[in-house]
Amino acid sequence: MNLSFKRLQTDSLLVLSVFIVASCGLAYELIAGALASYVLGDSVLQFSTIIGTYLFAMGIGSHLSKYVPEDKVLQRFIEIEVLVGLIGGLSAIGLFLAFAWLPTFKTILYALVVCIGTLVGMEIPLVMRIFNSQKQAFHELVSRVLTFDYLGALAVSLLFPLVMSPMLGLARSAVLFGILNVLVAGWTAWHFYPKVALMDAEGLSADEQQQQRVNHAKIRSRLIVRILVAMVLLLTGLIFADRLVGLSEQKLFKAPVVFSTNSPYQRLIVTEKSGHLQLFLNGNLQFSTRDEYRYHEALVHPIMQKLSNSTRATKPKLKVLILGGGDGMAAREVLKYKAVDHITLVDLDPEMTQFFAESSRFKKLNNDSLNSSKVSVINADAYKWLEANNEVYDAIIIDLPDPSHYSLAKLYSEPMYHMVKDHLTAEGLMVVQATSPYYAPKSFWSIDKTLQVSGFKTTPYHAYVPSFGEWGFIVGSPNTSFTPPAQYDLPMRFLTPSVSREMFTFPPDMQPIEVEPNTLDKQILVHYYVQDWSDE
Repeated sequence: MNLSFKRLQTDSLLVLSVFIVASCGLAYELIAGALASYVLGDSVLQFSTIIGTYLFAMGIGSHLSKYVPEDKVLQRFIEIEVLVGLIGGLSAIGLFLAFAWLPTFKTILYALVVCIGTLVGMEIPLVMRIFNSQKQAFHELVSRVLTFDYLGALAVSLLFPLVMSPMLGLARSAVLFGILNVLVAGWTAWHFYPKVALMDAEGLSADEQQQQRVNHAKIRSRLIVRILVAMVLLLTGLIFADRLVGLSEQKLFKAPVVFSTNSPYQRLIVTEKSGHLQLFLNGNLQFSTRDEYRYHEALVHPIMQKLSNSTRATKPKLKVLILGGGDGMAAREVLKYKAVDHITLVDLDPEMTQFFAESSRFKKLNNDSLNSSKVSVINADAYKWLEANNEVYDAIIIDLPDPSHYSLAKLYSEPMYHMVKDHLTAEGLMVVQATSPYYAPKSFWSIDKTLQVSGFKTTPYHAYVPSFGEWGFIVGSPNTSFTPPAQYDLPMRFLTPSVSREMFTFPPDMQPIEVEPNTLDKQILVHYYVQDWSDE
């Protein structure tokens, strides 16, 4: 009975090891893909190439595992767990630092993926050989190992995006998974090595048994020392992860980082220099307090002034929908019109809207617009929200991040704009920020073409914003062509009648080019965007 209990205990530990090993292996893959998407953009390309390379490396590791001698299987498994834990656990910190300080980031990224993938590929074959040493039937062996391998993968695929990444960030998540790998190495060395020593000593003379025990004790001691060193390094990484990532961000952003946080959707960073604040989402500049007024005046006032003029007699109260704009700046400009009865602001990220509704410095900047009684803030995906609602609006302002990857480019697609059109009144107007007609002409004119095939009469325009350069916007009207306002009733820092006339005139180097519209299936806009900014 005692032997059976010990056998059950041993098997349970091995099964738990398989579960953790599988979880950690997939976690490193997800972390590498997410980090590559974060710093390089185009999430589909990054995840596809990372996963492909990782699986290829796992195949190499599986092949290499057959060259491990039978009497070294347990030792090599423990050594591999320590290496995987150390390299994988510190991978995210290393990659953040490499991106900030070294010009060979992609080479380092894929070398690291190959290294971790090869080591992970050796784990399961070695575990199966350890199980096999327990004299289990082959079909039972394969079934148990693969069952818990897949369960571990399922667990981390849910835990990582929903809990660990938003709450801990990529760097600390990687370190925690690394610690789990090293813990597997630790209890394997502690529980299994004495058993292996006894098995190896069977049939030997007393002197040979003694020598065998001494050899195993030395190996076990060396392994435990390595495990302890790896654990100390990982715990140090866990303590200093935020500081090290902060160093890399400090290098990238060229200004002191005064606030940073992770949400389930993005990383928000605020920097400050010479009294001016800048907001970055996933490393991309969203605005600078030095010149954000230029962008937001150009985005909002052409259509709002037009609607204010044309509907003053027939419709004194206006309903406005803002998609994106979680910083409250666009809402600030809309609220300047007395004719506005209500604004519905739909932004995906609750941490974004909460920050700009509570931060005293940004509340002052957006005139506390997100706390206005006229503004309803809804945290939802704009695409899904439009699908689920049937209200119509006099103005729809689309102030979303650039279409740098597929989840964002979906919001610039033909089906999206069809839904936008359905939510506009017959005399209503919509406007969308549309990247730069100078730096990203394919992207800009693709958005224009997409609006046209969605049933809008389009009027593109542009404005110079020093932080961005020449930036583009497009007005869409469901029925009649848009005529820019000849004057503006409100006092502004940037817009004047003469500036407005220039905005709606395109010089020769920003003329329309032939491009395709952005469909949900093809998502050509992402390719245009990456190509435009790569050329830049």
